[in-house]
This record gives sequence, C-alpha cells and structure tokens, in this order.
Amino acid sequence: MPELCIERRRPFLIAAVACLLVIGNAPGKALASNSPAAFVENVIYSNRIVMFSKSYCPYCSRAKRIFRQLNEEPFVVELDLRDDGSKIQDVLLEMVGRRTVPQVFANRNHVGGLDDLEAAVSDGKLKQLLDSA
Repeated sequence: MPELCIERRRPFLIAAVACLLVIGNAPGKALASNSPAAFVENVIYSNRIVMFSKSYCPYCSRAKRIFRQLNEEPFVVELDLRDDGSKIQDVLLEMVGRRTVPQVFANRNHVGGLDDLEAAVSDGKLKQLLDSA
C-alpha cells in the first residue's frame, strides 16, 4: 500500500523538482543581465548626458564644473565608489578605446574626455548633440 502512495505522488515530485531547478537557475539569468557591459549600455541609453568619473579626479571635477556652467546635470557614475568600477572601465575601453576618466556621452554619442568636452563646448558640437534629442 505505501508503494501505491509513492507511485501516485511521483508525478508531483518530479514536477516539484523541475520547478525548483527552473527557479534555481533564474537568479543566474538575472545576474547575467546585470553585467558591467549591460549597465554601461543601459546608463548611456537611459540618460541625456552621462559622465563616467572618479570622485577624486581633477579632470572629472572640471568636466562637472563645465556642465554646471551650462546648467546641465549629467548622470555621473563614480567608478571609484563602485565595486565593478574597474570592469566598467574595461567596458569603456572596448567601446571607445579609452579607460581614462572622464568619459562623456551626450544623447548616446561619445563626446570623449575633458579636452574633447571643452572642444565640443567651444565649437558648438555639444549643443548640437544635446539639441538632437
């Protein structure tokens, strides 16, 4: 008689184990989508102005000052304050060929570092990029 009970429950046990296996794998898939590359892409595509920065960097401070003077507020990612900051810099190296900071993006377009930002402000390219949204 106990064997009959086990036989009746077997399909339910198999289904329960299958559900646990599927649910158990779900966090792995969620973590994969939170990769540094996905983060960088999401930040760039979700914000009008993005600056990858380090909180202690004098060049980054100057870039922030430029945006304040323009009454613009970039979305700033302080790489030194993130556990994955170095990995994000690796992603930037692959994307734009540089690991240095600041790295500025305007309406999904790479502007560059501080010198590039200053040049883009001077020649009107930054305004053009910002107005193109």
